[in-house]
Amino acid sequence: MTPANSPRPPACDGVDGLLSALVREASVNPDGDPGVAETGEENCARRVGAFLEALGAEVSYQYVAEGRPNVIGRFPSDRPGKPRLFFAPHLDTVSVVGMTIDPFSGEIRDGKLWGRGATDTKGCMAAMLWALKTFRDRIASAPVEIWFVGLMGEEAGQLGSKAFTRDYRPEGTEAFALVGEPTAGTIVHAHKGSCHLRITTHGHAVHSSDPTRGSNAIYAMMEVIAAVRGEITPWLHGFSNAVLGAPTLSVGTIRGGSKINIVPDRCEITVDIRTIPELYDPQSSALEGAATLGDAIAARLRKRVPEVEVAFSESEPLWTDPAHPFVTALERAGMRPGGAPWFCDAALFAKAGIPAVAAGPGSIAQAHTKDEFLSLDDLHEGVAFYLRFLEELTTS
Repeated sequence: MTPANSPRPPACDGVDGLLSALVREASVNPDGDPGVAETGEENCARRVGAFLEALGAEVSYQYVAEGRPNVIGRFPSDRPGKPRLFFAPHLDTVSVVGMTIDPFSGEIRDGKLWGRGATDTKGCMAAMLWALKTFRDRIASAPVEIWFVGLMGEEAGQLGSKAFTRDYRPEGTEAFALVGEPTAGTIVHAHKGSCHLRITTHGHAVHSSDPTRGSNAIYAMMEVIAAVRGEITPWLHGFSNAVLGAPTLSVGTIRGGSKINIVPDRCEITVDIRTIPELYDPQSSALEGAATLGDAIAARLRKRVPEVEVAFSESEPLWTDPAHPFVTALERAGMRPGGAPWFCDAALFAKAGIPAVAAGPGSIAQAHTKDEFLSLDDLHEGVAFYLRFLEELTTS
């Protein structure tokens, strides 16, 4: 963790100006093809840090990768031992490849603010920061100790939330995380997790004029796909959640062989499974004694194709009790509890023992688009919503 060093001064004209400034700070996640030469969250984190310092927060930077910090602002409190409230949007954006507008203009026109990250999630970040600015004289005496955590790396791997919850998880202190995501009026207290599988079959390459001398990896993969569709999918559909529904499964890619006249010696598919909490319930039969869902699925596939290789990455779903006092305070502030099919940093907080939800202005339908924007009406309502939430905590 590196202390703040010569932070850039904030340049804001209302929350509209703040969001425009944040969008102009390119903070593209380097994963995949970012579409720009310079990536990372450094500049955006520094601008946020300067704003937090101007509000009186103690600011630090937690470097998770080179040039890629979390920015952490801890506000003063009039007494120790209060529950901690983490405002936690993410700093990074997805690629700008294919955008039809200037991704970093922060232009305001037609009642909207345009640019990459305007909706996901710099709009949430600006609204949170402006609500804290409005509330600043009451922060120290509030019944919670308020932290602002701008997280790096959410768009690929959740490295920022993993690092923050590892190093800053409060011991013996109640805590709650309000993650910034565009939820269109919903307090997302439940969302699906993901289990990504990379499944490989192997064969023996020979000249295709006599394929009987070899072993066809694609044919072996056909057996795997039959098992995925005929056994794994129906098994997953036997589980359901009242908010999220059933798990889903999709084979996303397939690659095999090198040339038409060579029997293929390798074939690979990738599978995207969106999971629900019931799959991880110790009382259910989903894991069947396996350490993870990926292990349980691999064991089932090997009954059909013994030599199949299965690698996987897994992120568990989110479930926070909608009766939690912070959730009901958010509900009184004007949003309704619900679920989402996507994954976000809230699940990492929950996994670390910090109940969490996602809520913020804008719609996920506008996130990651070629002409991303956030309406100014939604931005202003976001500020009002976060401020009402803070006031609910103070008066309840």
